[in-house]
Amino acid sequence: MPTLIELKDGVAKAAEDPFTHVADDQDMASGDVIVSLGRFQAEGEGLLSEGRRVGVRLKAEEEVEALAYDLPQLSVVALEFPKYRDGRAYTNARLLRERFHFKGEVRAVGDVLREQAAFMVRVGFDAFEPADDASSNEWQAAAHRYRHVYQRSADGRAPAFAEREG
Repeated sequence: MPTLIELKDGVAKAAEDPFTHVADDQDMASGDVIVSLGRFQAEGEGLLSEGRRVGVRLKAEEEVEALAYDLPQLSVVALEFPKYRDGRAYTNARLLRERFHFKGEVRAVGDVLREQAAFMVRVGFDAFEPADDASSNEWQAAAHRYRHVYQRSADGRAPAFAEREG
């Protein structure tokens, strides 16, 4: 089971993951699950009707708009980084927070490196499954590495030009 680091109120903490990732070729697990977009489209209504919490894992090439109708019912959207240099999950996270006003957990999965933590937080990620064995303290430091930001984003931090005006 991957390590889960959650960021709540600006504090990164290791957490027990209540969700089970269920691959398309696996039998459905009991309890709270994270499934692929394809599996959710086929079985999601049934999963949600059982009263369990459901999450969807989106591959980088899948569009978050495919979940627009179902977002109010989802607990987690896990956005996959197939390689650390693939930035499509950043776009999807920002769309989830700003366009679709998703209030659930936005989780980074795959090739997730702590060096990217500050940028992930800026676009709306609040949970991470790190690809390395970094501690929550290391994630905390990485998430708050930069004091100033230079553009507006989903995290609501004021850009440097706004700080100067205020």
